[in-house]
Amino acid sequence: MDAALRRETILEVVSQVDAPVSASSLAKSLNVSRQVIVGDIAILRAQGHEIIATARGYMIPTFREFSRYIGKVACCHNPENTKEELYTMVDLGAVVVDVVVEHELYGEMTGQLNLKSRADVDAFIRRVELSEVKLLSELTMGIHLHTITCHDKLHFEQVCQALDKLGYLYKG
Repeated sequence: MDAALRRETILEVVSQVDAPVSASSLAKSLNVSRQVIVGDIAILRAQGHEIIATARGYMIPTFREFSRYIGKVACCHNPENTKEELYTMVDLGAVVVDVVVEHELYGEMTGQLNLKSRADVDAFIRRVELSEVKLLSELTMGIHLHTITCHDKLHFEQVCQALDKLGYLYKG
């Protein structure tokens, strides 16, 4: 399969799924290395395709996700509280799109999450534990932002109130 056809196939696969598709699974199905897939994704993005990379793989955001209210919430907590923070948001029906920190050297750093359920949160936490990497929020003494999508502004405010009740909202 030539590179152009392979990229077209990748685009078709990530366009038709509701959950992220890992580079490894794409590589296996297309009989190439994971690094070839990473390069193909970079080229597709450069061509203007809206492909996001999450901790679980690649996906194309759907219109349904963007028709929801999008807000940012500033949080601060210890790494041990991450699971409870994320559970709080997804249990209330919010989608945790990403985490953003302001790094003194690199500026704004964003990690794509796309967490919609406790199962998603559990998978993310498991990956953190197995890889023994630090959370982005650990680079900033626990201070971080989350982009979340909610049904509407009232729903967003309910999520913020729940996080505030737990003491996770950053108040400066």
